[in-house]
Amino acid sequence: MKILIVDNSGIIPAVNYGGIERVIWGLGKELNKLGHEVVYLVRPGSQCNFAEVLTLNPDQDLNSQIPDDIDIAHFSHTPLYEVNKPVIITMHTNPPKEEVLNKNTVFISKNHAKRYGSSTYVYNGLDWDDYPDPVLDKERKYLHFLGKAAWKIKNVFGAAKIALESGNKLHILGGEKWNFRNFKRGFKYIFNPKIIFRGMVNNNVKMDIIQYSKGLVFPVKWHEPFGLAITESMYAGCAVFGTKNGSLPELITSEVGFTSDSSEEISKAIKEFDYNPKRCHEYAVKYFNSKVMTESYVKLYKKVLNGETLNPEVPQFIDEENIIPKFN
Repeated sequence: MKILIVDNSGIIPAVNYGGIERVIWGLGKELNKLGHEVVYLVRPGSQCNFAEVLTLNPDQDLNSQIPDDIDIAHFSHTPLYEVNKPVIITMHTNPPKEEVLNKNTVFISKNHAKRYGSSTYVYNGLDWDDYPDPVLDKERKYLHFLGKAAWKIKNVFGAAKIALESGNKLHILGGEKWNFRNFKRGFKYIFNPKIIFRGMVNNNVKMDIIQYSKGLVFPVKWHEPFGLAITESMYAGCAVFGTKNGSLPELITSEVGFTSDSSEEISKAIKEFDYNPKRCHEYAVKYFNSKVMTESYVKLYKKVLNGETLNPEVPQFIDEENIIPKFN
């Protein structure tokens, strides 16, 4: 197959964090290993040594940018225009209820799909060869938060509260210390010496920090579709402690973490958890790698090319499944 991968999130390969960029990079690499021809249609500045790279112009007609000889186009989000080729769309976020989705939409967790009346999902996978081998046999003395701390739904101050209640320091990766939001909503935390803001970090710095962390504190206040912070942390040998929102209970088994909608219960679990960095690392490597993800997508490509749709009806937002439980 000749497969076009279309994304406007950021350049590839990812320079710093780059969530979707890392996912589509691993997808393309594995497709190439399987003998498929890969073409990327992505942002200016991108480059690749295993696939052709075309520059995406969002102001130009999309169909005019798609090569005539591709078999299927794989989008990271719903395209704004009708595409004259077989398509698959991976939905990486929670689309608003008014957005009209495609019958060939793929979600990124079982919970994510269910909330839009679908059963079609593929877990995100990463190419772990792009990550340094973590240290798994050293003492771990703190916890960490990984994500866009500026997003209220990520609940960085909830993570700070849990870390302090459990008697731990917290390293915050993905958020700046000195901003108006922190003064307004997290004043008591920014001056606490146990709450350490590390700012926006690149992949190597991130791994240097989290490989010495006991666990990721992830008390999100929305239905997380997947959460690459979860699998990256597990890869580094960290347990994961979070809410029961979205995909979290699906990804976090009792062997590698704990979920609850009570901060007190999470704090207690952090104190009592049977930490096993090797077990967490092996779990991420086995289930959330780009090879497993790519093999699942190849099956879906073949279905679409055989004239099937991935969902019998257009996926639609289901209100009753989108009620966020309170987090205390």
